Amino acid sequence: MAKLSFSLSAALILLVAMAFVIDTSQAGGEGSVKLQDCPEACDVRCSATSHKSACTFFCNYCCKKCLCVPSGTYGHKDECPCYRDMKTQEGKPKCP
Repeated sequence: MAKLSFSLSAALILLVAMAFVIDTSQAGGEGSVKLQDCPEACDVRCSATSHKSACTFFCNYCCKKCLCVPSGTYGHKDECPCYRDMKTQEGKPKCP
């Protein structure tokens, strides 16, 4: 009986932990954008640039890899470390 009680307690703790992880993943950051939402998120991100074509291309590339686009039209890259840390061969930021 003690083993059954321990197993049920462990299962309950695991379920609570999983619910917390699922809930926090919806708050923003890595994985918060669905693949099909990348074009819309990148349209917002690139709305203020004069180089829309290049910005949109690289933003979509980065979004598909990271499933995240920082908020706003500039900066806020700490919201998406994967997006922030992608670099070109020259070591410059790849993602707008």
